[in-house]
Amino acid sequence: MSLYDIPLRTLTGEAASLADHKGKVLLLVNVASKCGLTPQYAGLERLQQRYAERGFTVLGFPCNQFMGQEPGTAEEIQTFCSTTYGVSFPLFEKLDVNGDERHPLFARLTETADAAGEAGDVQWNFEKFLIAADGTVAGRFRPRTEPEADELIAAIEAQLQA
Repeated sequence: MSLYDIPLRTLTGEAASLADHKGKVLLLVNVASKCGLTPQYAGLERLQQRYAERGFTVLGFPCNQFMGQEPGTAEEIQTFCSTTYGVSFPLFEKLDVNGDERHPLFARLTETADAAGEAGDVQWNFEKFLIAADGTVAGRFRPRTEPEADELIAAIEAQLQA
């Protein structure tokens, strides 16, 4: 099964999958509204605006597993993201990224090693997974890697030129 085949739900509860974005370079991020890293939404939105016309999109996956930092309802999450950060990229339903209830998408993503060669559990909110246009995982960036960090921009650019 490819990443494209894993069933998802949008923040509004509609059936979806990564196949809806097939052929694009994707940045999948577990997000939270009440986290010290929440200001990364601004950088993620700037990436979305900067690269969307070149076949790139950010996809946000709210997660409440880290100290309850995403407690809101779907409507509250949507309102917060759009009014506070002007988020225009797609958001999906709240899900688990670690543990027994880990969503199948994140079960696959967490098999990927980061730059230090470490795979396994998501460390915190705002961990980022770069997906190549062919649906393979092209990179993993830990939560403290800012969306516009040189290494992440270089990886996005490399995938857009591939």
